[in-house]
Amino acid sequence: MPTLKTLQAFADTVEANDHVGAIRNFYTADARTQENDGEWRVGREALAAREAAVLAAVSGVKTTRLGPLLLDGDHSAICWRFEFTGKDGKVRSMEEVAWQTWRGEELVEERFFYDPQQMAR
Repeated sequence: MPTLKTLQAFADTVEANDHVGAIRNFYTADARTQENDGEWRVGREALAAREAAVLAAVSGVKTTRLGPLLLDGDHSAICWRFEFTGKDGKVRSMEEVAWQTWRGEELVEERFFYDPQQMAR
């Protein structure tokens, strides 16, 4: 079970737009993630590499936490807003809820729930 201090440090890292650092510093080596009902992605290094590729495809991203951090035992939830600036200068935004499962002070699983149509607007 993570401490609130650990969860806050994770959220601060993400909100500082260090998404890859958040994966490397807080995920277990065997962590896995899932977007909506998509395929599971497994392994901290693979997850960090994918995140780096996503970020390289845009000019920038602004990350904002919407609301409080929710923590109950080994589970936490965070609501995020991401504003991606494309290489064309167009800003696209999306909101998502991240549902997290922790093993001690490390994230072992993170599921992301969002409407994919948000990025098409």
